[in-house]
Amino acid sequence: MEAHLSFGGRRALVTGAGKGIGRAVAVALSRAGARVTALSRTAADLESLARECPGIETLCVDLADWETVEAAVGAAGPFQLLVNNAAVAELQPFLEVTRSALQRSLDVNFGAVLHVSQIVARQMIAQGVPGAIVNVSSQASKRALKDHAVYCSTKSALDMLSKVMAMELGPHKIRVNTVNPTVVMTDMGRINWSDPQKSAAMINRIPLGKFAEVDDVVNSILFLLSDKSAMTTGSSLMIDGGFLVS
Repeated sequence: MEAHLSFGGRRALVTGAGKGIGRAVAVALSRAGARVTALSRTAADLESLARECPGIETLCVDLADWETVEAAVGAAGPFQLLVNNAAVAELQPFLEVTRSALQRSLDVNFGAVLHVSQIVARQMIAQGVPGAIVNVSSQASKRALKDHAVYCSTKSALDMLSKVMAMELGPHKIRVNTVNPTVVMTDMGRINWSDPQKSAAMINRIPLGKFAEVDDVVNSILFLLSDKSAMTTGSSLMIDGGFLVS
């Protein structure tokens, strides 16, 4: 995908860029010509990313800290591309959901996306340039999963937030879409789904018979950021191997 898409001259912000999908997106965008700012709350992850891909600028900040984010992202911009990838997954049975897990999940999975998008979209509008935002959601936004009451709910809220953003930002030539992956084989994904019994139960519900690889998600995000999807906004791109049709 990278070879066919060029983001030369564009500035991109990727949140949750220390590991997994976010890190891979940051690297792919950089290699496709974008000037990338990678945001994470983990300094060590950003340091290793900067060594791997020296052209990437880094921003170490906790997205739950509203004031710090406002200052840091405001100073780092303006951007024309934004990938809201940062998320937390605090899995608890419904009857055992804690206030702290709920608050942290709302702050990062929903509140931070709204806030970072506000800051970046205002910059886009002030510059008078078109922009593209991709929010990383999940198949969990569309289907109830055991022990995922908070995660499913925050991702469902994120899908609707993205649609309203698309509606209100469209007149400013800013497109907003989500990608909704199934389980992705990041390092964390491999750990969480290493139990053959647990993974078999999920894979049996996926018509393509496998989990997603990181590149499957990266390629879809790059497509939605690119001019090749110039007429697509307010959409959710399922990267679920058919999970939702089964």
